[in-house]
Amino acid sequence: MTTHFEALATLIRERFQDFSPQFQTGAAFLLDNPDEIAVLSMRKVAERANVQPAALVRLAQQLGFPGWNELREVFVGRVRTRPEPLTSRAKALMNANSVDSLSHRLAAAQTHNLELTFSQSAESIASAAKLLRKAPHVHVAGFRSCFPVAFSLVYGYRLFRSSVSLISAEAGTLEMQLRAIERKHATIVVSFAPYSVESVRVAEAAVSQGSKLIALTDSVVSPIALNADQVLLFSHDTPSFFPSLLAANAIAEWLVAQLLSLEGPEAVERLGLSETALHRHGAYMA
Repeated sequence: MTTHFEALATLIRERFQDFSPQFQTGAAFLLDNPDEIAVLSMRKVAERANVQPAALVRLAQQLGFPGWNELREVFVGRVRTRPEPLTSRAKALMNANSVDSLSHRLAAAQTHNLELTFSQSAESIASAAKLLRKAPHVHVAGFRSCFPVAFSLVYGYRLFRSSVSLISAEAGTLEMQLRAIERKHATIVVSFAPYSVESVRVAEAAVSQGSKLIALTDSVVSPIALNADQVLLFSHDTPSFFPSLLAANAIAEWLVAQLLSLEGPEAVERLGLSETALHRHGAYMA
């Protein structure tokens, strides 16, 4: 019996195809509405999910729990461990003992983030790069603090591939930009908890429109990862008030490097042409 939400979600995803239609309906509701499971009664959950209460009890037992209450505790625990508000983290930061202590803790956290991220994503990076290489067009999306990660990935990738575009949603044009996602395209979405509404909309559009989806995120059961073809995980722990994006940026750089390696000499030639053009048009100081 698992006590962690992420492990439970992984188990549900692995066994989903073997569930009965009632169990599939109930299981999908659990993953899509985890906050509600933590606060609603079993009968209310059953009503919202359009299944019988007994089906939820049997689903819990199928997943290795004695009953519904034990399964529900996993969702209660998830709420207790959700990301701490930024204001609370900022207050704790103001009460830190010394600048030197904070510097050392920041360095240690960043080192740990990178080590954990590389160990988690090494195999997935190669698979994601192969998937992207096959796609006729690649879309990349990241919003709010994740925008710089998405932008840097697009910038580096476009130096040797032209069919890459950034979904930025400027001036409220997200819906218009989503129309450009087509079947056999590939879409990369960057997001971490609490997940932006826009990132989830892009991920949903990619799946519904037949695009391959790569989630660059912090959990295998994040809303953008549940239906992804590849999940690239990064860690963002930090003693500061705002989650660290160092490891997310490292994955973006790693992915671009892997793509250039796969493309070979022709990509290097295109990269050279891009670099020459930038210098010729005065992009850099002489």
